[in-house]
Amino acid sequence: MIVANVRSQLTREDVALALALVAQHGTEARDQSETALREQGLDALLDDPHLLAGLLETPRGAHASLPLFAYVLVRQALVQDGERDRVLADYAAAILLHFGLRDRAHRVAEHDDETFDTLAGLVAAAEGPDPRRNFLVMAHLGNYALWLSGMFPDHIAFRRHRRGGPDLDYFEQLGRRGFTMAAEHRLANEYGLGLLFGRAAERFPVMRVALNRISDELLFPDRHTPDRLMRQVRDESRWRHAD
Repeated sequence: MIVANVRSQLTREDVALALALVAQHGTEARDQSETALREQGLDALLDDPHLLAGLLETPRGAHASLPLFAYVLVRQALVQDGERDRVLADYAAAILLHFGLRDRAHRVAEHDDETFDTLAGLVAAAEGPDPRRNFLVMAHLGNYALWLSGMFPDHIAFRRHRRGGPDLDYFEQLGRRGFTMAAEHRLANEYGLGLLFGRAAERFPVMRVALNRISDELLFPDRHTPDRLMRQVRDESRWRHAD
């Protein structure tokens, strides 16, 4: 099962690289980062905006580990949208790391034999006879909906126009449903995941928008379509209205 454990995977080498990347922005930035690390801990260093710039804009950033890169990228994208819950950032980064490997996005567990290509298939599978598997399917429904709607919104728009596929609202609805069902399952408290899944259901749209920004700016920066523009305008208006 995917859990929020990306920060716990960071090593001394990751910390040393993070300090070096921040230090490239000058003596003052270096001194501030070292003080923050010493007095406030690792999270303060990971939140330094100079770190993201160093990861993305300098040759040395290419040496970052995947956990360091994924967490900082997701964390600062979420902060940009006003979401400062580090556990949510940790969890979303864990989804990216796991689902980026082979066909993990299509399996409810790493060694599960059954694969799923649709959210509807996961909804149906969540009502099976095995409570533990149902719990895994519910969590995977939330994870898979977030992965697809967060990292591939343009593909969703393309399929909606060409093949009559569902829109982003459908993915948000089922993603929140999956996390809500997982949060309410008796195994959620046993595994200590009830609060996390409840928060993921509540903040699903914010996580989706943060991942959209990563996708738009880093994965597919040269794609400019009316659908993308309308999505960005709608999301911006949505958060401004919410504030």
